[in-house]
Amino acid sequence: MIKPTLGNPQNTIQILQKYKFTFQKKFGQNFLIDTHVLDKIVNAAEITKDDVVLEIGPGIGTLTQYLAVSAKEVIAVEIDKVLIPILEDTLQGYENVSLINEDILKVDIGEIAKQHGCALKIVANLPYYITTPIIMQLFESNVPVKSVTVMVQKEVASRMQVGPGTKEYGALSLAVQYYAKPYIVANVPPNCFMPRPQVGSAVIRLDRYESPPVNVNDEKQMFRLIRASFNQRRKTLVNALYNASEIHMEKEEIKKAIMQLGKGENIRGETLTLAEFAKLSDIIDM
Repeated sequence: MIKPTLGNPQNTIQILQKYKFTFQKKFGQNFLIDTHVLDKIVNAAEITKDDVVLEIGPGIGTLTQYLAVSAKEVIAVEIDKVLIPILEDTLQGYENVSLINEDILKVDIGEIAKQHGCALKIVANLPYYITTPIIMQLFESNVPVKSVTVMVQKEVASRMQVGPGTKEYGALSLAVQYYAKPYIVANVPPNCFMPRPQVGSAVIRLDRYESPPVNVNDEKQMFRLIRASFNQRRKTLVNALYNASEIHMEKEEIKKAIMQLGKGENIRGETLTLAEFAKLSDIIDM
């Protein structure tokens, strides 16, 4: 297997100049130029020769080269067609890499897993603007995924792992923690990227639960309650649920359900744990 050649500023600039590549803001392109961070991502994902890795947004193939050395196979999904000839160049000799020129949100990941006969490991330096939709689609579609190890905005990584009562706690925290165990691997400063982003980043690993940590009768209803609670987080839980278009309940019914939960009617949604949201959903179901 060829040793990775990318991952430092000089070689990255050389490739960009060779192809006269210009960064597309609409795709949120920030390429990694730090070999230590690249090693951390691959190590955190615990990639072995038994693993089939799905990489989202390979860019010019920097992380792809590192993954290819460690994995059985890498499927790299890139939305920007301008990058495909560059990837075909930088990934020459990496026989275990295949490219898909497509929007990841339109790719049938379940079919890819089926074709390879195994659960996938997802690894990516994710564009900030689409981080949440990608992660939620991976979990909600129930595709066979072992783990998700991704570079995201530092603030988003923090939101994924915090608990009740904190400013960052919200619908994303609860959704991620319902499906997976989050663990922040490393904080990554802006100077590790080209071009430099305006904010810090973090690598977070999400280990998929075989079954969720809480039981709930109606998963969709629980998430409707969670979304409604945080859409108007300054309001009390009673008012937030009463004002939500997707919750069809009278105010007195909501008060009664919250009292049954053992809480006062002036509490806010941000104080409830995942287990309490599950219990509230089941109370409303009764």
